[in-house]
Formats: sequence, C-alpha cells, structure tokens
Amino acid sequence: MSYIIVGLNHRTAPLEVREKLAFSREEAGEVARGLRSLDGLEELAVLSTCNRTEVMAAPKDGLSSDTAVKEIRDFLGALRGLDPAQLDRHLYAHRDLDAVRHAFRVASSLDSMMVGEPQILGQVKEAYTVAVQAGSLGPKLEALLQRAFTVAKRVRTSTAISRNPVSISYAAAELAGRIFGSLAGRSVLILGAGKMADLAARHLISGGVRTIYVASRTFQHAQEMARSYHAVPVTFDRFKEYLPQVDIVISSTAAPHHILHLEDGVRLMKERRGAPIFFIDIAVPRDIDPELNKLDNLYLYDIDDLQKVVDAGVEERRKEAVRAEEIVEDEVIQFHTRARARLASPTIVALREKLHGVAEEEMRRRRSSLGSLSEHQETAVKELLTSVVNKLLHGPTREVKRAGAAQGGAGTVDLVRRMFDLPEDETGDPGGHKKADG
Repeated sequence: MSYIIVGLNHRTAPLEVREKLAFSREEAGEVARGLRSLDGLEELAVLSTCNRTEVMAAPKDGLSSDTAVKEIRDFLGALRGLDPAQLDRHLYAHRDLDAVRHAFRVASSLDSMMVGEPQILGQVKEAYTVAVQAGSLGPKLEALLQRAFTVAKRVRTSTAISRNPVSISYAAAELAGRIFGSLAGRSVLILGAGKMADLAARHLISGGVRTIYVASRTFQHAQEMARSYHAVPVTFDRFKEYLPQVDIVISSTAAPHHILHLEDGVRLMKERRGAPIFFIDIAVPRDIDPELNKLDNLYLYDIDDLQKVVDAGVEERRKEAVRAEEIVEDEVIQFHTRARARLASPTIVALREKLHGVAEEEMRRRRSSLGSLSEHQETAVKELLTSVVNKLLHGPTREVKRAGAAQGGAGTVDLVRRMFDLPEDETGDPGGHKKADG
C-alpha cells in the first residue's frame, strides 16, 4: 500500500496562503496532469475547496515517499510562485495508512471547519470526477476514493453528525443574525449564484429576511436563483448601486481578484450616512479588500472569521464525531486487511494452477496404462483427482490467506511459493506484492 496526501487547510495555513493555492475545476485537472508528467507520480487527484487544497497520489513502486512529497511541494510552489520554505511551514504530508485515514476523515467531514457539514463529500466526488477526466486516476486511487465515499455514507447513516447540518453558508447566515440580533425584515444582496450563494439564500430566507437581491456575472444564473427564492435579479455591472439600500452582503463569486476596493467602501459609507452594513466574504480568493474593515460601521468577515461562529448543536456534533472517528478507524483497519489479503491472491492462483496441472499431466501420462475406460469411469477418475487436489489445497490456501492479511505475513507467502516452486507473477515479485491495489 503506497499513498501520499500533501496539502494545507484552515488549521495549517491562513487565508492569504490558501487562496494562492486555490484551484478551479479546470485548474485542478491541469495540476493533476502536470504532476503526472513527473517521474514516479502516476495516480493523482486534486481536491480544492475554500478551506483546503490537497494532492492525493499513489506513487509508482520504488519512489520514496519523501521524494514524492518534495516533487508535489516544488510543483505547487513553482506553479503559484511560492517559496518552498514558506510552503513547508503550512503543508502537511500523510503517508500510507495515515493517508487512508485522512482521506476517510475528510470525506466524512471530520476534518472540516464545521464538523458534519455536507458539502465536502460532494467536493471529494468532484475531485474524483476531475481526475477521471484528466486521465490521472488509477486502480489504487480508485480503490481509496471509492472506499472513502462508502465510509462517509456509513458515518452519516450510523451517527447523528449530519443532524442540523452546518456549512460555511449556514455559518454566514448565523453570523449575520447574531450581528443584527435578527434577520427579520433585513435586506440582503448576494453576489454570485453558485452553490455557496444558493445555500446562503436558503438559510437567510428561513431566518426571515425581507428582500433578497441576486447578482451574478451570468445574468441568467441570477434570474434562475432569484426565481427560486422570489428574489430580485441584478446585472453584475450594477450591483454597487444596490449596496446603499441593503443591510447584509454575502459575496461568493469566482472572481480571481477583489470586486470591492477601499475607495468603493468610502463612497458607500458616505451614501449610507454611516448606517451600518455587514459584509460576509465567503469567496476564495477573497472578493472584498480587507482594507474595508478600517471604515466605521462597515463590518467585514471572511471565511476564517466564520470559524468563530458557534451554533447550538456544536457539542452534540462533537459527541457524534467521537463515534464517527471510531467508524473511520474500523474502516482503516478493514481497508488495510483487504489490501494485505489481496497480496496472497497471485500465490493462491498459482498454487491451484500448479497442483491441478500436475494432476492433469499425471492423468495424461498414466492414461494408456489404465486400459479401456467407459466415459463414466473416465469422468470418475478425473473427479477423483480433482477432489484429492482440492483437499490438498485447502490447508495451504487457508494459511496463505491468513498470512496475506497478517502484518509481516509476506514471508510466509514467499515460503509457500518456494516450497511449491511457483513461478514469479507478472510483476517479477515472487510474493506477488507489487500489483496489489491499496
């Protein structure tokens, strides 16, 4: 089993570092293809969300984990102009079983800023799809990610961690309600009509907002979202005209640069005559210049600020997370055991072929000495030989399976191959180890 996960998240890197390594769907595919062109990195998937960027890899046999980590780090640094020494302060690297455990925890939302939020599983599935389209997903990574999806489903169905689910969008609406005391009667402008903005609208409406305006670079998207929530669609080039008349602005566009600058804020506060306004910037990279925070009565919060929002169910989710961690650990052990058991498969196949082959060869050699046999008698002789071979195979097969699943059992598997003079498998490895997935 050889897996590597290299990345950074909201705990290891500040927003200004994370946003430099944030990748769009198209960019994630390009990164996977670029890394795959390096020597030794053959299976790759890139996960990029507002709170994390991770490269999941199954390196070729013979490539050391340290070398793989360095190649990934150097590639990401060169791609975004980041010094390797700076990256080292924020990157983490998980190897082998630790990588399996991390992948399961991420997909199950145990490593999220808001434990139990439902979006991360969809994001991991999207990373999987992008890797398939980029041609960078192989059998080892396929096995890991498919199992991660199953683990995440088991966690959600076996625990209450998804009860009253939370997300960045929910936290944004929760924070807005706390700032104003109540969302009832408030007006909101949402910038961006993607999933994050859509979820924010749901939570704001349930909180009692009076009016919602939706602006998107694609006006059709703004119209579609506005139709769903009886909101007012706004062309993106006019969204600044609506700022003076709203209480809350939630920004979640995919713009690569700030869409609101300090001078916009100064002009806005003059028009509002000091009336307070609350901005929540949940975009990565950030939509709103942090300098706006310097203005009186203008309150700006970004994704990192949302971590401070505590909802009523957080303690319950933490309790459920303990049970979820137990499930993950059980799944890690099972994954490892199945992977080790697969090491024995080539040996078992070779052993069966060898002994049945010996029986068939002896039948051919001795056939003439048996004289004339009826069709029934000949069938009976063949069945007798097959039965004897199968009984002889039972014990060795059982022990090879046990050895394959056990820690340090490779020596027993190799011993069986030598005892029965079995040929090397297609990998050139007498134990049949190199081709095993997982």
